[in-house]
Amino acid sequence: MNKAFLYIIIGAGLWGTIGWYVKNLYTYGFTPMEVVTLRAWSAAIILVIYLLITAPKKLKLTSASDIKYFIGTGVFSIIFFNYCMFTAIELATIPVATALLYTAPAFVTVLSFLFFKEPLTKSKIVALFITLAGTALVVGLIPLNLETFKLAAILFGLGSGIGYALYSIFSKFALKKYTSLSITTYTFIVAAVSLLPFFPYKEKFTLLLDPAVLFYAFGLGFLPTAFAYIIYTYGLNKTEASTASILTTIEPVVATLIGIYIFHEAFSITQMLGMACIIGAVILIQVYAKPGKINRT
Repeated sequence: MNKAFLYIIIGAGLWGTIGWYVKNLYTYGFTPMEVVTLRAWSAAIILVIYLLITAPKKLKLTSASDIKYFIGTGVFSIIFFNYCMFTAIELATIPVATALLYTAPAFVTVLSFLFFKEPLTKSKIVALFITLAGTALVVGLIPLNLETFKLAAILFGLGSGIGYALYSIFSKFALKKYTSLSITTYTFIVAAVSLLPFFPYKEKFTLLLDPAVLFYAFGLGFLPTAFAYIIYTYGLNKTEASTASILTTIEPVVATLIGIYIFHEAFSITQMLGMACIIGAVILIQVYAKPGKINRT
């Protein structure tokens, strides 16, 4: 297997565990935006400490104007997509929220064509449609049952897809000058600082001292965030943005399994078929993808 594909798939698999941390934090009374803040701050702290120890030069900006890339990845992608996704989890279920997130490949494919002139190959289009069909099956959109869905959950889910797509786009620009680790670190620094005024520290201070809350908060910031974004961005550096986006559709499979076995959410033959479609799309894009341009790492 192409190493870039493997990095992307592992990162996406870790993203699939996000719902476990989020739902546990909700039990302590945190809101979606507060959980976004906890994720951003814990990831930023972990990444900055790691770089200070291992590679402090990577914390240096080449130009102050480059902060625009990280405002893109940090505010317009990370904050926006996390808030939308966490709200969708609150309104619906982990599989529904995660699958709606995967409208992102459609947005990435169009944006990559417009900004990077990446070709819309037959394999990409076929894999994209298989992916969209698979996610629809996973969440029960096929067969359609309007009574099981809330309009707000669907809108927030689609919003998360748009925000998620923007990470691939902004990262591709930033990779021309920065390493994947630098991009990930500055993304969460900008997100954390931007969220600073919106967290109710006085009301939630005692909760932040709870060992269980710290475990879930820093766990959320480490495995499905800091580590996952590092290896995903590294894989993105070795392939096309639209290809990477389709590969990450392994995430709803992981999220669905967590919903089933940990939170005892319903799972049907239709959803199983949807997961098979998603895995099939991942295999398809691995087989037919051509080596892309390798940027600076």
